[in-house]
This record gives sequence, C-alpha cells and structure tokens, in this order.
Amino acid sequence: MAKVDKATTMSRLGSAARLSRTALAARLLAHGFYAGQDQIMIALDRLDGQTPGQLAAKLGVRPPTVTKTINRLQSQGYVDKRASETDARQANIFLTDDGRAAIKAIEKAVKKTEKQALKGLDKKDQKALAKLLSRIEGNLSLNGSPIAEDEDESLVESEE
Repeated sequence: MAKVDKATTMSRLGSAARLSRTALAARLLAHGFYAGQDQIMIALDRLDGQTPGQLAAKLGVRPPTVTKTINRLQSQGYVDKRASETDARQANIFLTDDGRAAIKAIEKAVKKTEKQALKGLDKKDQKALAKLLSRIEGNLSLNGSPIAEDEDESLVESEE
C-alpha cells in the first residue's frame, strides 16, 4: 500500500478549508454579511440571549473578536445588546426581527457552499468524509489530549 504524504494531507485539508471559507464569504457578502458574522447569528438562532463570553467560547475565538463582530451586527440591525437581569456587568445578545429573517439567507448560503464542496461525492463518501472530519476535529481540539512528543516518536518508529 502506498504511503500517504502527511504534509500533503494537511496542506490539502487547509486548502479545502480556506477555499470553503472564501466561497461562503462571497455568498454571505452578497447578503451584507462579513466573515464570522454568520457563526454568531447561527449560535444566537440556536440559543438566543448568550453573553459575548459564551459566544467566544462556543466559537473558539477571543472575546474582543466577538465584541467587534457583535457591534457591527448591532449597527446593521441584526442583534440587540441588553443588560443582564442578574448581573449588571454582563450583556446578553439577542437576534432582532431583522436578524431572525436573515438566518434563512445565511443557512441558504451555507447549504449552497456545502453542495458546491461535495459535488461529485455520493452519499456514502459524504458520510465517510463527515466521520473522518469529526475524528480530525476531535484529535486537534483543545479538549482532546494531544500526543506527547515521545509517544509521537514511537508512532513514527512503529510505522517504519
């Protein structure tokens, strides 16, 4: 069996991720959204009233990034910030009526991009890809336990 070049695999994974983000960003921009705004909107659609800190943690980004994006979404009329009823130091973020209406456009852009990305893959391949990507995400997530350097070296030795 031919040995797969790991650098090529990681390079292709990164390239596919960049190209998918670029394609999605172009579709979202046609609806007036900038990169990253869609993730906050979708997170609020699933659970409205989250704090900026909760959104940052959920999306894996720094709080200042979320705050800047929230401020832009608020100026566009898609979200509203309200002081917390239980903690005056906190604000909760809610979708406005315009924000709720915009969710459909975001979801449509995501579906079109996914359809473009998966063109030519049958359902079995799509399911296998989803499973493999999920495993890769788990391996690379902060919650996963990274392989210690000495364990990594022993894996390389055993492969030879």
